[in-house]
Amino acid sequence: MATTSEPSKTRDFVAADGGAAFARRAPAVWRRYLALTKPKVVALITFTAIVGTLLASAGLPPLGALLWGNLGIALAAACAATLNHVLDRRIDEQMSRTRARPLPTGQLSERQALLFAALLGVSAMAILAFLVNLLTATLTFLSLIGYAVIYTVWLKRATSQNIVIGGAAGAAPPVLGWAAVTNSIDPNALLLFLIIFVWTPPHFWALAIARRDDYARAGIPMLPVTHGVAYTRLQVLLYTVLLTVVTLMPYLTRMSGLLYLAAALVLNAGFLYYALALKITARAELPMRVFRFSVNYLMWLFAALLIDHYLPVFRGAASL
Repeated sequence: MATTSEPSKTRDFVAADGGAAFARRAPAVWRRYLALTKPKVVALITFTAIVGTLLASAGLPPLGALLWGNLGIALAAACAATLNHVLDRRIDEQMSRTRARPLPTGQLSERQALLFAALLGVSAMAILAFLVNLLTATLTFLSLIGYAVIYTVWLKRATSQNIVIGGAAGAAPPVLGWAAVTNSIDPNALLLFLIIFVWTPPHFWALAIARRDDYARAGIPMLPVTHGVAYTRLQVLLYTVLLTVVTLMPYLTRMSGLLYLAAALVLNAGFLYYALALKITARAELPMRVFRFSVNYLMWLFAALLIDHYLPVFRGAASL
């Protein structure tokens, strides 16, 4: 009960104080809106989309596809994140990790957040539909609905496999970036989709282990809540092994060359080390270390794809 009263406590404090002290401590208005977009998450999403855009061309892609395509994708991701804040407001009030967000604290209202989400969403769809192509706009819209509605409203509350099924929306950005250039769904783009799709469960389950009590308190059936921490640790390890296999496919299909292969082997060795340590030890700090490493893992893996693509000497050596 105490946690659900946080917004009213904040409003009472503002009213009694005239708002002066709260204004001094609260972030600037633009920072509150920025927080709604989950900027770090959107930055990683946009980076994978940009990599998809650049890999779609042998040289540099059309400037319009690169700029407008990724701007539209970024705005759509920000829209989905903002809708997630609105739909998860009551859950956020109960979780220590999220109760300081703008909506639970009363820094912004649901109406303000919905209007902001609408502005982002309409802008994203207009940019993609009129300045890029209809395929990219359609796929981006489906991804937005997949995350903001199907995952957040239904899957998150319905099944412990929520992040596995819902991960499809988060894995779409490279496909969207690729489609912005080619106006098609390319098999190589689907391979990038598969990498992120398989990466998502071990990435998120590590966080879920660390925040198990929060999710249990909020009534969210994350895997550590429904099946226990030990089982979840095993699943993190198994998915990491599967990820190791999947991330070799760009090299095996000749999509990428030796530079990418070397980077993938090193990164996978690091991920396997952390996943195995998580499985066999109970050190309290390990879940968050695995979570943070997984973010860097994906960033550097996609950076390796990009560097390899623009260094043909490595690709030439791979074809010998």
